[in-house]
Amino acid sequence: MSPRVRRLTAAEVERLLSRHSFELVSQRGSHRKWRRREDNLQVIVPQHKGRPLPIGTLRQILKAAEIPREEWA
Repeated sequence: MSPRVRRLTAAEVERLLSRHSFELVSQRGSHRKWRRREDNLQVIVPQHKGRPLPIGTLRQILKAAEIPREEWA
């Protein structure tokens, strides 16, 4: 059985992305685009007014960013 996913806010996800060399590229409305230039990976992080992101959204963002599970689980 895999460990439960820790709920993160958009701000916490963005700090994690920054530590993994992602840079904020643009924002449109409440969605911010982050990109890592080395391998051209890109993820979109929705801003939910300080509330934790939905688990499915969080998983997809962190999997697409190729961040190791131990860092966010």
